[in-house]
Amino acid sequence: MSHQPSIRPFSADADLDYEIRCALGRCAAGAGDPGEILAAVAGVRRGDHVGWYEAWAGLAERTFATAVACAAGEHRVSAAGAYLRASAYFGVAVNALSSLVDTDRLATTFARQRGAWEGFLATTAVAVEEVPIPYEDTHLPGWLFRPARPSGATLVAVNGSDGSLASVWAACVAPAIERGYAVLVFDGPGQQSELFERRTSFRPDWENVLTPVYDAVAGLDGVDATRIAVYGISQGGYWVARALAFEHRFAAGITDPGVVDVSTSWTTHVPDTLLRQLDAGRTETFDREMALGMRFSPTIARTWRFRARPYGTSGYAETIAEVRRYSVADVAGQITTPLLILSPEHEQFWPGQSERLAELTSDVSTLLPFTAGEGADEHCQPLAPALAAQRTFDWLDERLAS
Repeated sequence: MSHQPSIRPFSADADLDYEIRCALGRCAAGAGDPGEILAAVAGVRRGDHVGWYEAWAGLAERTFATAVACAAGEHRVSAAGAYLRASAYFGVAVNALSSLVDTDRLATTFARQRGAWEGFLATTAVAVEEVPIPYEDTHLPGWLFRPARPSGATLVAVNGSDGSLASVWAACVAPAIERGYAVLVFDGPGQQSELFERRTSFRPDWENVLTPVYDAVAGLDGVDATRIAVYGISQGGYWVARALAFEHRFAAGITDPGVVDVSTSWTTHVPDTLLRQLDAGRTETFDREMALGMRFSPTIARTWRFRARPYGTSGYAETIAEVRRYSVADVAGQITTPLLILSPEHEQFWPGQSERLAELTSDVSTLLPFTAGEGADEHCQPLAPALAAQRTFDWLDERLAS
């Protein structure tokens, strides 16, 4: 008799369990410590979302204080590690707070997250430089990390809808630096500092973001413009696929996972009867019935508050209409860049879309599956970062070999 392996949940709440898995996975890159994470969340009861925020904010503040003390004592390695962990913990706290009705502390909590990230930049042993990226009539904030033993290749890391820069570090920056890649990270429209400080919103036409990013990084000293790859995390899988349909100068692309239609992660939670109202143009009816439904679905209401903020929309109908613009179904066939598409078993946000993107880009794409039997299932395979890095960067190394 066969046995399907599974990992016991860390929380009875599926959303909180996934957050804990992500936090534990980041420990592989130093952006967390398992014991302090599990101890911090141990007393949080199911449904206590204020307590969830307070647990992470408290852990982040304690870790930040440790970082400050280590820096004052000139223990730079310890300070860098604590600042990185604090920034990752504040990142979870920011997302927890974003889903609550009372978000008065959101700006100050994000400021603490960014302060911890800046502390990490100031103390890390990795060479890093600020790279302001010209974008329309302003600049996007960027940072280029340079490895001690460069391979000559460069990676552009593209964040998702809500991840902290510390989480991006754990997902792909740290393993890339270990392999000799220079890595550029940045905040795009609606992401992190662009959302919380500049109040910008997402845009679906991400080629208008990644093209100036490519131009900026290609012009830096020591960067080979023919060996620049791009890596999209979570909803970054959409950003990258969309951009590559129009921007063909990247040597290779990675989506983790593949995302063809962002809106499905929204519309699958909306009753078909309501969607028919929306499709018929009855937006007032849709908004009214959605508002009523949210009263009886606090979990969905929290998710909506959290996820809708970066789109800059005001009503339910307006939000769905905007999110439906985020699709590559009609342009994916234009992608000519070699593309690696990660596909974890039990993908909970965009199930089946990695396979769909692979079908739409069959001439240039490679589908890379991860399974529960490897402990690598669920969105962005949170508990298998080493396995994901090994397979992903082995593929990338072969594409960018000089």
